[in-house]
Amino acid sequence: MIVEVESNANCETGLFARFKEAGPARPVVQVRLYDRSPAGDWYRVTGWSDDPKHPTCPAYAQPVEDSGAGLAILVYGGIYGLRFKPLHNEEPWSLDSRDQWGEAYLSLSSERDLRYRD
Repeated sequence: MIVEVESNANCETGLFARFKEAGPARPVVQVRLYDRSPAGDWYRVTGWSDDPKHPTCPAYAQPVEDSGAGLAILVYGGIYGLRFKPLHNEEPWSLDSRDQWGEAYLSLSSERDLRYRD
């Protein structure tokens, strides 16, 4: 599979990468990140598209082979990457929010840090 993210206002870093699929993709709505807390905090996640009227799109998690780690879980979204906000934040998705941020993709070591839509 190929993941392509164009450099944009959501995430400055673009990406063009090829991954070897190791299982099916599933829609994901929350992810636990450890950047701000050693115990991890849960965040909402969405894909970000190039449609200015409807910028959100589904985010997906998919097992992939990782040359350094064996198996990894790749989280990816739209052509403009992923967007995150704290779980308690009920505001609409927006590039203008100080509590939201974008990333091109995530690579996780375990599914325990994901909550799927289904």
